[in-house]
Parts: sequence; C-alpha cells; structure tokens
Amino acid sequence: MSDLVLYEYQKEVVQRALRGENIIVWLPTGAGKTRAAVYVAQKHLKTTKVAKVVVLVTTVHLAKQHYSKEFFPHLGRDYAVKVVSSDSEEKDFMRATLSGTDVLICTAQILLNALGSDEEAKRVELSDVTLLVVDECHHTRKETAYNKIMRLYLEKKTSGDGRLPQVLGLTASPGTGGAKYLEKAVEHVLQICANLDCAIVSTQNFTEELNAKVPRPHKTFEIVEKRKQDPFGDHVQLLMRRIHRFLEPLADLPNEFGTQEYEGDVVALRNRGVRECNRRLQQCAIHLREYNEALLVNDTLQSKDSLDSLEDFYGGREKAVLDDTDRFLLDLFRENRSKMRTLAADPLFENPKMTQLETTLLRHFSPNVKSRGIVFSKTRKSTRCLHRWVLDNHVLHLAGVKPAIIMGSAAMTQHDRDDAIRNFHQGSVNLLLATSVAEEGLDVPQCNLVVRYGLLTNEIAQQQASGRARARDSHYSLIARRGGPEERRESLNTYLEGLTAEAVDRIHRMSPEEFDTKIAELQEQSAACGRTAAVRRAEKNGRYSADSVRLLCSNCLTPVARGSDIQLVEKTHYVNVNPDFKSLYNKGDRIILDKTFEDWDLGCIITCNIDNCNKQWGSELQYRKVALLPNVAIKHFALETPDGRTTVKNWKDIPFSVEDFSFSEYCLKNCADLLD
Repeated sequence: MSDLVLYEYQKEVVQRALRGENIIVWLPTGAGKTRAAVYVAQKHLKTTKVAKVVVLVTTVHLAKQHYSKEFFPHLGRDYAVKVVSSDSEEKDFMRATLSGTDVLICTAQILLNALGSDEEAKRVELSDVTLLVVDECHHTRKETAYNKIMRLYLEKKTSGDGRLPQVLGLTASPGTGGAKYLEKAVEHVLQICANLDCAIVSTQNFTEELNAKVPRPHKTFEIVEKRKQDPFGDHVQLLMRRIHRFLEPLADLPNEFGTQEYEGDVVALRNRGVRECNRRLQQCAIHLREYNEALLVNDTLQSKDSLDSLEDFYGGREKAVLDDTDRFLLDLFRENRSKMRTLAADPLFENPKMTQLETTLLRHFSPNVKSRGIVFSKTRKSTRCLHRWVLDNHVLHLAGVKPAIIMGSAAMTQHDRDDAIRNFHQGSVNLLLATSVAEEGLDVPQCNLVVRYGLLTNEIAQQQASGRARARDSHYSLIARRGGPEERRESLNTYLEGLTAEAVDRIHRMSPEEFDTKIAELQEQSAACGRTAAVRRAEKNGRYSADSVRLLCSNCLTPVARGSDIQLVEKTHYVNVNPDFKSLYNKGDRIILDKTFEDWDLGCIITCNIDNCNKQWGSELQYRKVALLPNVAIKHFALETPDGRTTVKNWKDIPFSVEDFSFSEYCLKNCADLLD
C-alpha cells in the first residue's frame, strides 16, 4: 500500500491528529479536508490494534461520495471499507457490520440509532470505535444527531466508562452562531470545540500554498431595482385587505404584506383561532399566509408562479367548504382568479430578478463554452419554478443550457438525486437548480459558476455555496433587489466570515492551560443544561395524562382522538391504535418510497372524512406486514388539554407521554377481537 501524498498545509493541520489528539481541521472548501482525513485514517489503521474507523456525514450523498472518491480508492485494497445508508440492509445489524469492516461510512443518525438500540443485532458501543471522523462538524450543536452522539461520548468520558475513540472533525467554517461581536464569536467556536472535545487547527505556515491551491471565486453582486409597477402583487394585497375587513373587529393585523414578519403575525392568529375555537380567525389566518407566500414568490419569481401556488392551494379546498368563512374565502379567490391570470400573463411587468438571472447565465453559457453552474434557491417550490423557466426559455436553450433539479429527500428520491449529480459530472447536465441540500459537499471540479438567488442564509451556508465553484477562474454571483434583505444579509455574511477567522485566531493564541480550562467549563455547563433540559422535557411531556388530552382536526376542529390512543413505533412513528379511529378518515393515493425498510412500509394518505373537511392527517403504516396503523402528523391536529387548546409543530413538544407500541400486545388483542 503506497502512502497518500498531501500538500504541506494538509500535513501541517493533521500533525496533532497523527499523535492521537482530538482535533478539528479547519480548511476552506476544496482544500482537501477529506483527503487529509483519509491520510489520518490510513496511519491510524496501520498503528492501532483492532482499529475501527467510523466516518459520520450529514447526507446519504456525502456518504456515497466519500466512499467512492476518497476512502475506497485509497484504502479499499488493504482494508474493508463499507458505506451504510438508510436504504442499506446493513443498518439493521450494525454490530456485525461494524465488526466485519475496518472503515464504516454512514449518516450520523444511523450510528445514533445503533448506539441507542435495544436489539442486540443493531446495538454498537462507542468503545467499539477507535477513530471517529465527523464531517461538516460545525453541525455538532443543539439537538443534531452529531451532538447527541458527542453527548454520549462526553458522558462516558466523565464517568470513565470504557475506551473512547479519537475524534477528528472537519469543517470549512465553524461560523459565529449568530454572534456579531468577537467575544461572542470566540465563545461559539469554543462551544463547538467543547462539544467535539477537540482543539481547532488551521494552517499557520503554508497559507500561500493554500491560497494558490484553493483560489476564491470572483464575487459579484448583481443588484436590480424594484419593479416600477407590480399590478399582480397589488391585486394580491387588495384581496388580503378584503380578508382583513372580514375579520374586523376580531383582529387588527398590520399591513406589512409580503414579509416574514407578517407571516409570524398570521401564524400567531391561527393559533389564537385554535385556542378560542374560532374558525373564522383560524381559517382567515391560513389563507392570509398563502397570499403572503404568493407575494414572496412574486418577489422572487414570475407572477404566474405566484398564481400557480395560489391555484394549487385553492384547488385542494374546492371540496372542503364547512361554513360561511370557507365560502367567503373560496368565493373571493374565484371571483378574482380571471383578473389575476390576466395580470400575471402581462410581459410588461416581468420580474427584474429573472431578467438579471438570464443575463448572468448567458454571460457564462454558450454553445462553444463548457460551463457548469449551480443556482441555489430558497424553497422546493422556487427551485421547481426556476427549472421550468429555464426549460421554457428559448434564449437559454440556444446557449446550450441543460438544467436539472437537486432537492432534499422529502421532495426527490435518492436515485433521482444521484442521477442528476452523475449527469452534472459527465456534462449531459450543465446547470443544477438546487435547494440548500447541495450546499455542503457537492464536489464537481468543473463547476465554474455559483448563483445565489433569493436566499437569506447564514455565513456558513454562504461559504459552503461559494465553495461549490471549484474550477479555476470561477464566479460567484448574488442576485438581489437593491436594499433588499438578501443584499443586506450577504454583506453581513462577508463580515461574519472575517469574524470567524478572528475568533479562531484568538483561540489559537490561548495557552494550552487556558484553552483546556475553557473547554472543561463549557462541557460542564452543557452537561448541566442537558440535565435541566431532560427534567423539563419530562415535566412537559408528563404535564397531563394522555387520556385527558384530545386531538382535534386542525381544519374542522372536531375531536377525533385521545392522547392515550397514540403509541410510538420504533421511536419514530406516532400511530393511533384505537380501531374506531379508522372510521374517521378516508384513504387517498398510496405513498411510493424509493427505498425499503425491514419492518415497515407506508400505505395510503389519510384525510378527515367529517363533513367536507378533507384535511390531510398523515398516512397508513404497515408494520411487519400485519399491523395496518394510521401514522399521524401532530401538525395537522390541535390539542385540547385541561387548561385549554393549543397547537404544536412536532411530537416532541406534546404535553403528555406516549407509550411504546407493543407488536405482541397488538397481535393478541386483534386475535381476540377476531375470535369475539
């Protein structure tokens, strides 16, 4: 086996790791952090008895990319290297999988599930691992899978319970955690170090070589003026004011239409409607939020895209008329649909951002130029709209632009994502329209253009997106309205990027004793906060008995279940085990997944069948090919507690405890019912 060859700056940053220390390697995107990690892993495998290297990543794509591009090519001849993803059978017997491999690459959630598993075949221990590589380790904070794993690590370290792996973190930016001043930024970076039990290392002596190897892309701000006239947007605001008048005197909302602040106001109004059992407040808030979203779409895309989003929303409500409020809201849209279609189709009022995007793309694409570009957009909806716009754009077609979409797992199968990325590598696709899912780790050396379009993100995401431009003489463009939030945020991110560097430099200048003292203090504080949070969660989850809480359909506000009807399958799926619940819903289309699971599969979408409600509740889940259970999403329900009504977005926030599902008890009960 021939040793890997590293650049001098890579050798410098891994020296402490080669001595067995826990470190975070901080290098910019494209500088070869993964190659440096492979080098450390190779030396570790050579020198450590019964070595087991586990590489943690944030996405399935990154797991496969690290396997195929780095770890297997350099280590696969001499060591057993395996990648395990959510659709791999190996995840269901992780103990044997880890035992039979030298290097295991997986998403953090898979390792976390294995560490907490009650099943012997699945369970592994941190003491089974000798080197833990944490890719994109700036995610080791709050309630991420990375941080939950490292909490287990620190608990074992504090108690002296068994051998612990060496930790090697990799990041292009630890960020500032929202801090805008140096002291707070230093505190944030130290907290990341404390969470990972690592020091942070960057090149000190070979910055010239690093800058030559990883040149930064040319950065331009493509700033456009606001639409001089926007009759479509004006008409949407007119309808919103009509709804405001319909609500008087029940509510007094501000007229800051088309802003995130207004969205927060109408969400609060919806929750108030649920608490007060007032459908007028609740439903008007839901419709106002859709109109506000349409204004946000109109600001970024074409007016017809905005209208399409409204028509999709109202198309699903044609059969959901329950009272006069529903009739007013539906009639308001119907009466104005024709007018909005006419306004949306008028080419005189094109969005200047779209015009600028076309100009930017044409600057880099032509039939004789082999460009590769990525356009990052905020939402799945905007990404789809941009893709359709590029496909329909005759000028871009003549310039040789061949687009494809990249989105997260909720909107796109892993197979389709892999196909799009492979085609981008090969050149049959030369423009990716992507959400933030592609900001981290997408490695295409030929990519010479990155465009951020309608995005408000932090400095880490900005640096990650910029780092996708890997080719020499590449370009990074921001398209934004003059004085708009995107322009302001981009300027702030540039400042925060410099602040991060200052914070790391301050940490480098600490004495080892000062650094160790700070890390120990932060770890103790985190442990104390974790204990307090666990107590509070237990108190909150046990605030009411499950039988005293009722679940109401969030649309018609009809009581449909009790908290005691809900049980938890495999620590993931919240199902209603009351057989009477099945009479309250209709079955819709079957959900088709691009992967299979050992014990369960999703069935049909389920919707409320009370009157004309048709509110989606979730889907049926088939467990072990025997139990067909309604798998419900709590965001589609309101909670009626002894102290009043409320709403929660996630199951973790419910104020009652949920029992684990017992398959054997379910089978016994249902067999008894059949016998009766």
